[in-house]
Amino acid sequence: MFRRSLMLLYSVFMASAVFAQPTLKVSAIPDEAPTELQRKFTSLGVYLEKEIGIKVQFIPVTDYAAVVEGLASNKIDMAWLGGFTFVQARIRAGNAIPIAQRVEDEKFTSKFIANASSGINGLADLKGRNFTFGSVSSTSGHLMPRYFLLENKINPEKDFKRIAFSGAHDATALQVESGKVEAGVLNASVWDKLVTEKKVDTNKVRVIWTTPPYYDYNWTVRGNLDPALVKKLTDAFLKLDPKDKLHKDILDLQRATRFIATKAENYKGIEAAARSAGLIK
Repeated sequence: MFRRSLMLLYSVFMASAVFAQPTLKVSAIPDEAPTELQRKFTSLGVYLEKEIGIKVQFIPVTDYAAVVEGLASNKIDMAWLGGFTFVQARIRAGNAIPIAQRVEDEKFTSKFIANASSGINGLADLKGRNFTFGSVSSTSGHLMPRYFLLENKINPEKDFKRIAFSGAHDATALQVESGKVEAGVLNASVWDKLVTEKKVDTNKVRVIWTTPPYYDYNWTVRGNLDPALVKKLTDAFLKLDPKDKLHKDILDLQRATRFIATKAENYKGIEAAARSAGLIK
């Protein structure tokens, strides 16, 4: 009986240990189709599990605000954010920490595109036209394009015939290509991917203007995450080496040359642009 009791206690202990095994919950702003986000994360998740020694779970969300709220409420441990979403998370959560960004994110740009039959050849031609941004909370699909439009004396609310929000960069390209809207804007990285993969017909839609560069995407962790785990995660991103075949496959999916360290101060310009555009008070 004593031995049986010990075995029962051991089984309960082991079951509890398995149940209590920590999981890193990761999410991303839904700036592309859900299937594409899952495809991009799968191999990265396997890599991170090996590097940090715990299970990694991807948590899809339906909108940008859900990622910010997830970090603030500790329901998400780490998230792929745009520059504007990071600013929002920093304001909402108070202590969100950016740990890594792609080299490409130091000088990110947005592409203004137009349907080839629209007769739109530059920013000035956008006046009086139907136009679509990406998501309201998108840095490269809304905030920075809006900021640069205002810099060029174009007020979207006054100068466009109609404003729409497609919700995602790839959706913007498809809406412009189909003629649903005459013009729109999306991030340069997604545009280049769509062109390379021949998922957009450049005979039907073309780039009319590229913005000046700005800081954009990063991987951010909630501020109260275990510092030792934060270091492991940071090191894991920084050690991704394009000379390693497995690492290069991961980097290619992330559309990254490599990852570098980043800091909150890099996004002060994004915050200033958001306040200037009236998107945050």
